[in-house]
Amino acid sequence: MTRASEQSVAPPRAYVRGPFPLLGPAFVAAIAYVDPGNFATNITAGSTYGYLLLWVLIVSNGMAMLIQYLSAKAGIATGANLPELCREHFPRPLTRGLWLQAELVTIATDLAEVLGGALALNLLFGLPLLSGGAITALVAFGLLFFQGRGHRPFETAVTGLFMVILFGFLYSLIVGGLDPSEMLSGTVPRFDGTDSVLLATGMLGATVMPHVIYLHGALTQGRYVRDTEEQRVALLRSQRMDVVAAMILAGLVNMAMLVIAAQVLSGGDQPVDTIEAAHAGLDTALGPAAALFFALALLASGFAASSVGTYAGQVVMQGFLRMRIPLVVRRLVTLLPALVVLGFGLDPTRALVLSQVVLSFGIPFALVPLVLLTRRRDVMGGLVNRPATTLAAAAVAGLIIALNLLLIGLTVSGA
Repeated sequence: MTRASEQSVAPPRAYVRGPFPLLGPAFVAAIAYVDPGNFATNITAGSTYGYLLLWVLIVSNGMAMLIQYLSAKAGIATGANLPELCREHFPRPLTRGLWLQAELVTIATDLAEVLGGALALNLLFGLPLLSGGAITALVAFGLLFFQGRGHRPFETAVTGLFMVILFGFLYSLIVGGLDPSEMLSGTVPRFDGTDSVLLATGMLGATVMPHVIYLHGALTQGRYVRDTEEQRVALLRSQRMDVVAAMILAGLVNMAMLVIAAQVLSGGDQPVDTIEAAHAGLDTALGPAAALFFALALLASGFAASSVGTYAGQVVMQGFLRMRIPLVVRRLVTLLPALVVLGFGLDPTRALVLSQVVLSFGIPFALVPLVLLTRRRDVMGGLVNRPATTLAAAAVAGLIIALNLLLIGLTVSGA
């Protein structure tokens, strides 16, 4: 399936001799897996339940690898991103419904990212949360101008911010240490009441991000030569390496968040369930440097993830509806809920956790169409899923849906 818009910016051989020139798209997607929502859910999980929910992060990270790989593969095989493929192959009413829920997912995503940036600026400079939210939105919008200069500058900027996040948590992890036996215990799947299920669902929503399922195919559009089957196979091999490397690093960051909270923030009279309390707790337990790196990591996360979220919102609207609105208008629409939360003084950490639950409920609406499309030979050609891949992806979708249904059942029954 060849599209007129697919033009290479370099000779084909530059893209098939080795994998390293192709690294980058998955690192843009990976920033969404370490956004401020992850800070809120992972720190709350670690401080409240210790290592109990570590297994959720391990399972979620494995799911993320498979899901982002399928999204990248669909883009390589067809030259289209997931929203475009849905519009092309699904009935119009279904496509419109998928678009509406995707917009809700985008708003929930932006809520988490702007709140995170606002909290970081408050911790670092004492700025009011409303002012910090506005600054975060402006900086994220500024980062998108790198996209206008080509794929690589934007990927480099986002990857650099990702490294700030990674360094911040590695420092605290090294200083704070870990308990190997407790970590091993945390790999056994189990819950501890309704609240732990709610938190696990939020962790899943924060780790497997539906908006970057839509986005990943767009990150490979119009930049690689994929005219022949041989070129598409070579691209897929390189993108597989990109996804694995990026998701492993994102998984390490998420696990470091939970481990640090379990190791140095748990065991008190009250669980550390706010980002401000986590910052203060790190200052007390590990020193000012750990608190500073934590705040800087949160700021980098808010800035980078917000720009990626806005980019994904454009892909969603353009793909499902074949419409494109100015980025400024797009930014203002998705920014409004975050400013309402900040303006009315609502608990930002609680809002972060709840936003991740909304994202978790949005995952099946992105994942099920992805599985259905990538199993079709008429869509994917020679890169169609193997039966085992489709089975694994269907199992992931089933597990996510079952967890959400369990959450509803426990909440209704008051268990």
